[in-house]
Amino acid sequence: MRARSLIAVDLVKLFGDRRVLDGVDLTVAPGRRVGLVGENGAGKSTLLRLLAGADTPDGGRIERPGDIGLLHQELPYEPGDTIADVLAEALRESRDLLARLDQLSADLTGPAQLDAYAETLARAEQVDAWDAERRAELVMHGLGLAALDHGRTLGTLSGGQRSRVALAALLVRRPAALLLDEPTNHLDDEAVAFVEQQLRRLPGVVVVASHDRVFLDEVCTDIVDLDPGDTAHGGLVRYGGAYTAYQQAKRDQRARWERAFADQQAEIAALRESAATTARQVAYGRPPRDGNKMGYNRHGARVQAQISRRVRNAEQRLAVLERDPIRKPPPLLHFQAPALTAAPAPGAASPGGASSRESASSRAVGSSPGSAPANLPEAGISAEQDTVALALRDVHVPGRLRLDRLDLPADGRLLITGPNGAGKSTLLAVLAGQLRPASGSVTRRRGLRVGLLAQDDRFADPAATPRALYERTGAAIPLVELGLVAPRDLDRPVGVLSVGQRRRVALALLIADPPHLLLLDEPTNHLSPALADELEDALGRAPGAVVVASHDRWLRRNWPGGRLDLV
Repeated sequence: MRARSLIAVDLVKLFGDRRVLDGVDLTVAPGRRVGLVGENGAGKSTLLRLLAGADTPDGGRIERPGDIGLLHQELPYEPGDTIADVLAEALRESRDLLARLDQLSADLTGPAQLDAYAETLARAEQVDAWDAERRAELVMHGLGLAALDHGRTLGTLSGGQRSRVALAALLVRRPAALLLDEPTNHLDDEAVAFVEQQLRRLPGVVVVASHDRVFLDEVCTDIVDLDPGDTAHGGLVRYGGAYTAYQQAKRDQRARWERAFADQQAEIAALRESAATTARQVAYGRPPRDGNKMGYNRHGARVQAQISRRVRNAEQRLAVLERDPIRKPPPLLHFQAPALTAAPAPGAASPGGASSRESASSRAVGSSPGSAPANLPEAGISAEQDTVALALRDVHVPGRLRLDRLDLPADGRLLITGPNGAGKSTLLAVLAGQLRPASGSVTRRRGLRVGLLAQDDRFADPAATPRALYERTGAAIPLVELGLVAPRDLDRPVGVLSVGQRRRVALALLIADPPHLLLLDEPTNHLSPALADELEDALGRAPGAVVVASHDRWLRRNWPGGRLDLV
């Protein structure tokens, strides 16, 4: 049985009057593993559902293998189904194939029987039917589900457990085409590594949408970028290789685009000048020599013809360039320093009591309404306090955090890691002055401004536009120049923006009044991989102190500063 490719031709999908996908072509052969990247709203999940047949395109056609599996947010099971039911369904084809082979092997006397046996055998080999039972045990263990009673119904499981059960069923089943939407959500590092290993072993088609850059690097043979704003001419672009190769290709592509734009602008400027002045400078106008007036006039006519030809050529070339100009590359995410994280004013650190609230300020983006800097008890720190932005001693938040000591330099970099519930967000809230510990001390440098980007981006006025919200801050740098909010989103209500777009607005509001200490809680959540790369590069250039709490494996792998692992 010959494996089939997954082929999409000229796909179009509309939601109301908005074209989410417009003329998308994609071919994925067996053995290729394609990663879909792009901003939230670029159409990754939509494309997966169209490829799987879960939705119908408004235009174009799709050719699919006969067996296709889709992992997405809407699980194809009822709350009353048990784990055993899900696994039995996943094993059904393998069990049926093995039973069919036993049946066919009893009579191989004719061509028809031999053909049927060969076809069944090929499919059994494709799904590795003989290993299916063992594979089911291995997958349940690898995804951290081995301890669950198989008699439990899905309705009694957490959302993360249900997602893992659905992923387990697909890995056990091994469909000819496997389509995955954010498969690493709800998985710890060990489970993600297990899934990566399983996907690399699959012989069929794999298409995955993911924000996990390490996952894309470990699994994918190709990357498809659905973000049309990232390329000079727009549209879906395919890159060979995994995420690291895609990352370098994007940098090279950006450099070529910038050079081409600059070269074209320079040529346009030169042509305009030539048409206006330079093309007319052919040294005609000197007085005639030896009284040869007739020869002088003939020469003048030739000069005029030459001038006309040069002017005409310059104007024609200029018209061609202006008719099809190279689009100016949109600005990349960048923090408009030097004031982004300006160095604190000189002076000793101030204790976090009432006087601290007068000399230090903190802001939170995405925090709960009504939160305010805590009345923090005084703490003594060493004579090295001039180099320290903030210090903690014996801080305890019951049931959430216990930390003996933390000194953060004025230009320090700190990455906070640890499992869910370890206290990462709690620690950031304490550092920001948004949460008062039950005991211990928090000491800030005098005049320190602290900015916190919380995980949940909330806006008091969802009808307000990013432009309006940003203008209220009085920031000197225009919002569009930050490279965080696309021009098309500047005047849309924040309430209708995607999660990733709201995240970028929140970050823009945070840096509108640059803090000395920038606190970021899972900053790469809901950002495209490319934007996450740019954010990390920008953090490295910020002159003040930066503290980040993150599960992001790529960020953790490449973090250049100090680390604090909470357990």
